[in-house]
Amino acid sequence: MTNMSLVTTFILTGLPHAPELDTFLFGIFLVIYVLTVVGNFLILLVIIVNPHLHTPMYYFLSNLSFIDMWYSTVTVPKMLMTLVSPEGSPISFHSCVAQFYSFDFLGSTECFLYTVMSYDRFLAISYPLRYASMMSGRTCAILATTTWLSGSLHSAAQTTPTFRLPFCGPNQIQHYICDAPSVLKLACADTSTVEMVIFVNIGVVALGCFLLIVLSYVSIVHSILKIRTSEGRWRAFQTCASHCIVVLCFYVPLVFIYLRPGSKEVVDRIVAVFYTVMTPLLNPVVYTLRNKDVKKALLKLKDKVMYSQSKWSLQCRLAH
Repeated sequence: MTNMSLVTTFILTGLPHAPELDTFLFGIFLVIYVLTVVGNFLILLVIIVNPHLHTPMYYFLSNLSFIDMWYSTVTVPKMLMTLVSPEGSPISFHSCVAQFYSFDFLGSTECFLYTVMSYDRFLAISYPLRYASMMSGRTCAILATTTWLSGSLHSAAQTTPTFRLPFCGPNQIQHYICDAPSVLKLACADTSTVEMVIFVNIGVVALGCFLLIVLSYVSIVHSILKIRTSEGRWRAFQTCASHCIVVLCFYVPLVFIYLRPGSKEVVDRIVAVFYTVMTPLLNPVVYTLRNKDVKKALLKLKDKVMYSQSKWSLQCRLAH
């Protein structure tokens, strides 16, 4: 990627807050980050080792957990660095490009994945007898691969024009990550074309995916209302409620930041916390607390670990 940049290092200024809150916020976000990584890793591990969870729904959930682990890792550590450095956290030009691409890549892939997950729930509830044949292992692999490739292309379409712009003036990014609106404000050239490309790009993906999700759930509700027993309707509703919660927490702040006219840096940075920090944490919390199969699998995994530990300690005693 060629560019005319004279800036070799950017400074991430972080979240707007009172300096005396540095330690408190650092502790809060560090705990959230650890819980996010551990929680998503446990879901990923449980799905891999438990044969009963080798179904399309959990296959896509494992993809979501993997994305959220890295999505949080791309954003939160740099945020923590801004909290321990009053002057802001430095990030090299090339690291900024890498973070910009990774952040958008994982975020857009998650958008596509939510759409695929809603389609999967639509098939499971509307066509229960044909579901296994319609959502075969090969079909799941194709859909998952398509989401990752689409996310990669979407991110490249935003990263390339953004960092071809010259950056020769101020280098303070008014954010805790290298994100499009904040980075473009530092360019020493007309950014209107790039802004329009990014606006259309995000608009098509976000709104397109959201409309497909809404369409899927309208069809799902229609199918649920046809179920004769109230118990059956409630069970079908529960399988979709978790997905709806996470989707809303991801899309509402996303649309607020990128698809509204004008931009207020302070507000954008605060709202961004919801989909960069909170949503990756919600995935393990919502899907685990509301899912009996995952809770049972976690308990089985816990029992196996405890059994292995007691067996190992017994062997150590016998050896001595």
